[in-house]
Amino acid sequence: MKSPMKALVAGVAVLTTVGALAGCTSSGGDDSADGKTELRVATFPPGADAAAYEAFAEQEKQFEKEHPDIDIVGVEYEWEGPTFAVQLAGGSLPDVFTVPFTDSKTLLENGQLMDVTDAIDELGYTDKFNPIILDGVTGDDGKIYGFPRQAYAAALHYNRDLFDQAGLDPDSPPETWDEIREAAKKITDATGKAGYAQMAINNTGGWQLTSQTVARGGRTQTDNGDGTAESTIDNDATKAALQFLHDVKWEDNAFGSKVDLDWGTINQEFAAGNIGMYTSGSDIYTALVRDFGMDSAIYGMTVVPMEGDDPGTLGGGDIAVISPTVDDTTKAAAVTWIDWYYMQKLMDEDAAVLDAKTLNESGQAVGTPLLPVLSRELYDESQEWIADYINVPVDQMAPFSDRIWDQTPVGEPKVKTQEVYALLDTAVQTVLTDQNADIDALLAQVQADAQAKLDE
Repeated sequence: MKSPMKALVAGVAVLTTVGALAGCTSSGGDDSADGKTELRVATFPPGADAAAYEAFAEQEKQFEKEHPDIDIVGVEYEWEGPTFAVQLAGGSLPDVFTVPFTDSKTLLENGQLMDVTDAIDELGYTDKFNPIILDGVTGDDGKIYGFPRQAYAAALHYNRDLFDQAGLDPDSPPETWDEIREAAKKITDATGKAGYAQMAINNTGGWQLTSQTVARGGRTQTDNGDGTAESTIDNDATKAALQFLHDVKWEDNAFGSKVDLDWGTINQEFAAGNIGMYTSGSDIYTALVRDFGMDSAIYGMTVVPMEGDDPGTLGGGDIAVISPTVDDTTKAAAVTWIDWYYMQKLMDEDAAVLDAKTLNESGQAVGTPLLPVLSRELYDESQEWIADYINVPVDQMAPFSDRIWDQTPVGEPKVKTQEVYALLDTAVQTVLTDQNADIDALLAQVQADAQAKLDE
């Protein structure tokens, strides 16, 4: 899901001319008065700082200088599971936008993404993508319906300052779930802040519960390979993840009072110094600094602990896609934009350096560790290209970047992903609000409800 997504996951840029999402419609290829093709592109979520706007304004100039026949129009954009379908149906999305891997299969089934197979082949990208990631945008017909542009792994984010105050070593973060629990209690006892917190609403509770199930060796869904799936939520790993939340909240009193957090609000609380640790995607550093005003000095990141017989790190990310309603001229312009803005910097040295230099000079984060959508070799090479412009505290992220390659990436469940996440939200919320919650009964009910969804 950004760091579903925002992820997951939000759009990554802003323009000087930004329209509110609710008031925007796709132009479908309307040409401006001077004959240019007008292209509406997703940008930052509301609340991005001025430096982000400045950086994208410079990138807009660079693009339009190279492609004077295209007029870029930016649209504020933030993916949210419960509202995305309404925005899509209402035509309020731009011509180019991003969606989490988890939504791509549903959008493909509904015919809501543009086929870009020929464009990706012509650009020479098809055989360069990580096959696991490319599968997320490939339909049952073998066609490709989007450009994978960013991936993440599950990570544990922690506040180095609160670690210091609690007598913990911020350079040696917890390596097991028991150590996380112990550190959380020490942080709360020493500072009065939430030692550990977790997302619980707007499908993010289900996302993180799934992530922690995978890290403990379990799976919440078995893919039958024919578009159907079996719900496997009622397993020992999911039970252990919920028991962990119960114990941190009710036995240790280390969770804090806020149990209705989602991606945005937990980032806000963490950036404000009110949370010691939480799990999310590994790609959120930029948003924490850019959108939530975090002081980079407090930030630390490490891998999520692995337990059980078949543990893995839940991976995700997002893809750049094109509305299927646009005409051929707008589609061509959209492919040109996606290639220039999202893709070239991943595999072309000049493009990578220009992007990193522009972002660096505007005070934007450069060099945050991510999972490569391409091969590891291409990723490592790209990091060498931009070494002079990396400005994030890489030493504070070393516990993650040094160990993530030892973990097995596991994709998010493919069938009815967001709907099942919404069901899992209820289990997380119940455990955090009811000290006597029956976890076994909760899991049995959610598994039955999830299977009903999968069978629809």
